[in-house]
Amino acid sequence: MIRVLIVRDTDRLGGQVYVSLSAQPDIRVVGAVSLDDVAVHASSFSPEVIVVDAGLMVSQILPIADEVHARVPSCALLVLCDLTKRGMLPPRRHGRDVSFLLKDASAVYLADSVRRLAAGERIVHPRLQAASLNTERELSTRELVVLGLAADGDSVNDIAQRLYLSGGTVRNYLSAVISKTGARNRIDAIRIVRKQGWLS
Repeated sequence: MIRVLIVRDTDRLGGQVYVSLSAQPDIRVVGAVSLDDVAVHASSFSPEVIVVDAGLMVSQILPIADEVHARVPSCALLVLCDLTKRGMLPPRRHGRDVSFLLKDASAVYLADSVRRLAAGERIVHPRLQAASLNTERELSTRELVVLGLAADGDSVNDIAQRLYLSGGTVRNYLSAVISKTGARNRIDAIRIVRKQGWLS
């Protein structure tokens, strides 16, 4: 039985993903949590696969994915992405334990993807991969992750601890974002990147 934890914008069970996966005889949905709580609860739920079904940008999800993998290294993470939102496209380079699937994937495709992840495979849906490669983007994934955490109110020290970086490296990333976006400061860079659809 494959244990699956669903991450949603709310921590209530329900939704199409829950219904689709619960109908499978070899898959057991062990719970649903909000993205803020997933790293804390991942250990107690002991999932083999975490399915993220939330309307968040990938830059907001990746730092939490790192925390989850630090706590439960064997757990695979599947992010359901909306092809129409640029900020939800998979980054060109990302961790080997993060997979990406279309939000509107069929129930059969979703269940099959969960089985493949539990067997140790990694998935990036071809349409998402093509869209990501065809999108012009100057900022690196790491720069977007750092800026996303800054936009959430994290200090340089908080970001450094969360991403296992030095404070100087975090400041360098933020300076690079300001320079690349032509912003006046960090706040202006956040505004510009949000307007471009890379941060929510």
